[in-house]
Amino acid sequence: MSQICLYLDEDTIQKGLVQALRNAAVDVTTTAEENRLGFSDEQQLIWATKQGRVIYTFNVEDFCCLHSIFLAEHRHHAGIILGTQQRYSIGQQLRGILRLISTKSAEDMINRLEFLGNYLKNK
Repeated sequence: MSQICLYLDEDTIQKGLVQALRNAAVDVTTTAEENRLGFSDEQQLIWATKQGRVIYTFNVEDFCCLHSIFLAEHRHHAGIILGTQQRYSIGQQLRGILRLISTKSAEDMINRLEFLGNYLKNK
């Protein structure tokens, strides 16, 4: 089982978060680093999947829809993590992502949609 590699969508790119993830030994890249700014959400998801990366985005509505379309059309994606920009600090995002990565493998994430908030609650 391999560790999740991340691809941060345009709306989740925060230098502090990217650096904190890298400091925690998470393999992460961004739309800006890959020169993919301005590509459609579907194109981003397809690219992330080809690279074996789980996409992290705040675009809940569009990516929930894409997830449903992919499943209905028997298409695969490497996984989607959804957060809410207004609700989470960089520290909260980091803790949630690290908790998710510690409980799910890259293989577990195939065709999964996970909400970051589920990994921030004390259980």
